Amino acid sequence: MVTRFIKRKSRKTGMSPGTMVHVGERKVDQVTIAVIDYDTENIDSMVLPTIEKAFPFKDSLTITWLNITGLHDVKLLEKLGKKYQIHPLVLEDILNTDQRPKVEIFENYIFVVLKMLSFDTQKQEIEHEQISLIVGNNYVITFQEREGDVLNPIRERLKNPLGRLRKNGADYLAYTIIDVIVDHYFILLEKLGEKIETLEENVIEKPNQSSVKELQLLKRELIFLRRSVWPLRELISGLSRDETTLISSYTSPYLRDVYDHTIQVIDTVETFRDMVSGILDIYLSSLSNKMNEVMKVLTIIATIFIPLSFIAGVYGMNFEFMPELKWPWGYPTVWGIMLTALVSMLIYFKRKKWF
Repeated sequence: MVTRFIKRKSRKTGMSPGTMVHVGERKVDQVTIAVIDYDTENIDSMVLPTIEKAFPFKDSLTITWLNITGLHDVKLLEKLGKKYQIHPLVLEDILNTDQRPKVEIFENYIFVVLKMLSFDTQKQEIEHEQISLIVGNNYVITFQEREGDVLNPIRERLKNPLGRLRKNGADYLAYTIIDVIVDHYFILLEKLGEKIETLEENVIEKPNQSSVKELQLLKRELIFLRRSVWPLRELISGLSRDETTLISSYTSPYLRDVYDHTIQVIDTVETFRDMVSGILDIYLSSLSNKMNEVMKVLTIIATIFIPLSFIAGVYGMNFEFMPELKWPWGYPTVWGIMLTALVSMLIYFKRKKWF
């Protein structure tokens, strides 16, 4: 399970900085280059056959959203980097899909790395995808490994000519992408919250080893979620406070709103981590209480049989001269003594509320 969250980086060992090597999985057969080009009056959506077809959009007067799905084609990214003057270290980070969320601000563009998370209801686990953004003056380029994302609401909103997206620049489009990804964290947290509640009920009612296994997996996924969400505070704060001409004064308040949402997500993740730790403590306490109940029953049984075993042991000795052996009522008397001792101890234990 740990390897699901940690990519293999051994192939890059010893290479010089800026060497472009794809670190991740090839999740699509061919790279898809989708373009949405728009202004206040018109919008065009298309899939380009080659990356060269996207180059004219760099200097256009419209706003262009270029979405590249598939990161295994290193040569394609090299061509894109030359045209858009993207630093080799940035291209290297785009190809490495185990990056920590961060923001780097350059003179002509802003580089942002985010984790796009969703909850797989069938596998009952978190699905994660790294999405990288290059935000320029009139364009936004997004990179992801596989098809399918949480950005379809943005594509639908772009169809509305009266919406804010069509009236504002590339910085507002970048904010919207970040906002949708962060808002999707709340959906993920709702699913995790339901899972935690179910586990808590199972642990209280029927504690077993399977519940412990689910708790450990959930704890591990919360650690990964915290690792993905915690850097967002610094990322969004840097975008909203850094003085750059690429972020307009109109977009800054919206980024501060995303910052507030990020704080809520972080607080919820921390709360869930505490809850999972508490559930694990409840499980251990339940096992301890169950063991104590078993030991109490065994102790009561042993205590009852100690005097009975003593009496039976005494009269089980094969001595010839024992006065009670010749009594006609000796056997019933011994049984009477044993039953009296049994009843007396049961009454004593009941008054002490030991059972």
